[in-house]
Parts: sequence; C-alpha cells; structure tokens
Amino acid sequence: MDRIVIQGGARLEGRIAISGAKNSALKLMAAALLTDEPLTLTNMPRLADSRFMGHLLARLGVRVEEGPGAQMQLHAAEIGDTFAPYDLVRKMRATFNVLGPLVAREGQARVSLPGGCAIGARPVDLHLRALEALGAEIELSEGYVDARAPKGGLVGAEIDLPFASVGATEHTMLTASLARGETVIENAAREPEIADLGACLTAMGAVVEGAGTSTIRIQGRERLKGITHRVVGDRIETTTYALAVAAAGGDAVLDGAVWAHNKALWAAMHEAGVTAEPADEGVRVARNGDRLDSVDIETQPFPGFPTDAQAQFMALMTLAAGTSVIRETIFENRFMHAPELARLGADITVHGNEAIVRGVARLKGAPVMATDLRASVSLVIAGLAAEGETVVNRVYHLDRGFERLEAKLSGCGARIERQSE
Repeated sequence: MDRIVIQGGARLEGRIAISGAKNSALKLMAAALLTDEPLTLTNMPRLADSRFMGHLLARLGVRVEEGPGAQMQLHAAEIGDTFAPYDLVRKMRATFNVLGPLVAREGQARVSLPGGCAIGARPVDLHLRALEALGAEIELSEGYVDARAPKGGLVGAEIDLPFASVGATEHTMLTASLARGETVIENAAREPEIADLGACLTAMGAVVEGAGTSTIRIQGRERLKGITHRVVGDRIETTTYALAVAAAGGDAVLDGAVWAHNKALWAAMHEAGVTAEPADEGVRVARNGDRLDSVDIETQPFPGFPTDAQAQFMALMTLAAGTSVIRETIFENRFMHAPELARLGADITVHGNEAIVRGVARLKGAPVMATDLRASVSLVIAGLAAEGETVVNRVYHLDRGFERLEAKLSGCGARIERQSE
C-alpha cells in the first residue's frame, strides 16, 4: 500500500495547475447516457473516482475512451444493459446517478443502493422522490432500486426539495432533460458544479434555466445530441492548494482557479492574515511567514464555506495564534482527521459538530493515517508545515480526488514523495 512521505518546512513558490472538478466530471459522465451521440469532455481530471464511473458506464454499454491530454470521449450508441450491480455502485455514491438517465432513455433500470459513507449518512430518498414526481414507479428490493417509466415516458413536474441537496438536484436535472414538458426544481443546490452540468445539458439540447440559483427550470427533449464540453475548474482542489501555501508559507499562482467559486474561503484566509487575490486567469496566494490569526468558520451550502474544505482549514488553524471554533453543519462524523492532526502536535477538542482548535507554535512530523479523501489531504497540508518527517498512510483516499498531488506540490518546492511498501 502506498504512503506519502513529507519533509516539512519548505516554502511553496511557483504555479500549480488546477484540474477539472471531480464533483462536476462524474455527473457529466452520467450525461453520456442521455444521447446516442458521442459526448467529449475536456479538462477531465484523471482520478480513481472517474475510473470507477467509467467502469460502470462501460458495463452499461458506453464506449469510454481517454484521449490526449485531459480529454475523455463517451459514446452510448446503444444501452447494452440497464443493471448496475452493487460491486460497482458501492465504491462511489456518484454512480447512483445513472438511475435516472437509464429510466429516462430506456424506460427501466435496476441499480444498487450506494454503500455506506465514512463521513455520515447520505440517503438517496430525495433522488427517488424526484424520480417518482417525474412519473417513475419505484420499488426497493434486496438492496436494489427497480425503476420503471410509465408507458408514455417521464413527464416534467414541480419538485420542491426539503433541503438543497446537490446530488438530488443533479440527478433530477439529468433525468428531466429527457422528460416531456417542464420540470421546476425549487430549493435547488447552487454549487458551481450545478451550473456546469446545466451548461452541458443545454448545449446537448435541453433548455436549462437558473442552474446555480435556487430555482431551476428544465425543458426536456425527446433526444439530446453529443457535444464537446470543458469541465469547470475544481474549487475544492483550489482551496486545498491555497491552504497548503498558507500553511507552509510562500507565494504561488493557482492556474485555472475561479475566484468567484471560493469567496467564503478567501474571506476566511484574509481574516487569518493570508493574501489571496485574482491573478492571471487564476488566483495568487501568499503568506510571508507571520503568525496566522485564528478564525471561526461554519460549513454551509454554497456560497457558504464548503464542507469539503473544512479539514484543510482546520490544518491551517492548528498553527494560528488563539482559538478557532469550527462548526460542521453538513455531515456528521467529519472530524476524523482531528485525532491524526493531534499526532503532529495539534491541540483540538471535538464536541459533537464543533471542534475547538487552540493554535500551537509549531507542528512536528509523525506517522499518521488517512481516514477519508478530505481528511487525508489535511494531513498533507499539516505535514508541509510541520518540522521533520510526516508519513501519511492509506493514501488511496487521495487518489479518489487529487490528480498528481505530489508532482504539483514538489513542482513548487515541497519535499514530498510517494513510496510503495
């Protein structure tokens, strides 16, 4: 099993290229099921998660080909199977989003319920309610969802989500693009990845208005066409490298980062004493080495502070002067990185959904264990700032969401390498 070894204390100077957004790319890949023409995605991240999705789509009959650079072509000329087995769906929750497109195009599907999640319960009941509102008949049996469209196909409907679920919003958008008439999603999630999916579906022939706002209107079409679409830059990768520069010190430009997608983060970093500003079709982040100021944050749906950046920001706050309060309002069990950060010398107390971080003057390297994707990269950030050697074990979590992490960091001066046991 691989591990990452970091010799801390090196400043980060230079440029880091931001890859396409994982959370957008996976749903865009599912959109290939909506058309019998090729869908070409550029700026695609090369990740374990995108490979998992590719394997499932290939099982359903989609031809998946990786092209030069960061390009992927998906062609579902015919759907060979509408069965998505547990062994493929359990690896990643985003694979569940094939259900709606299969029902919309083929009239039926049998898809496994997704597996458990280390960071808390993430039920799919809102997904199923949305499909039922569009006319699908849903049955649950032995861990599978059996869904069938009525004889005339799915029909647009008004869907009012009880909370702004990203997954349910995206799943509804995908499905409604092949439903007859208009679908209106109220209390829709507003994340940039929603807007990216809306732009892709509109280019394919559906009419999607309001993606990125709390009300989305979709005019479905009988068939959609193939297009070429560029995946939006990954705002969570952006936050991660920005916080790495802030923790280690240095001056770097994040190429391809979208300033408007992380305003809550930039505000928190500014309050902590870190420079962040738009620059050269990206974002410049700099810290001169002065002691950081403590900042309280509370995770919120977009445009609030993202839950997927909470662990990374906690790593930064371990070195701040004073005490920070970090409240997690999106997922339970999302402080599993706290005990591992403590192994590096951090002073963190967790009470329910609140973590109290008392800043220390320095961290010291130690062996640590990754527990999930965002937690694992928070340990990398802490290791970059710590004195001595930090060894991060179980880094397969990192490969799910970060492309060439060691190469990107070492290109800016970090002393970091991957080792195989």
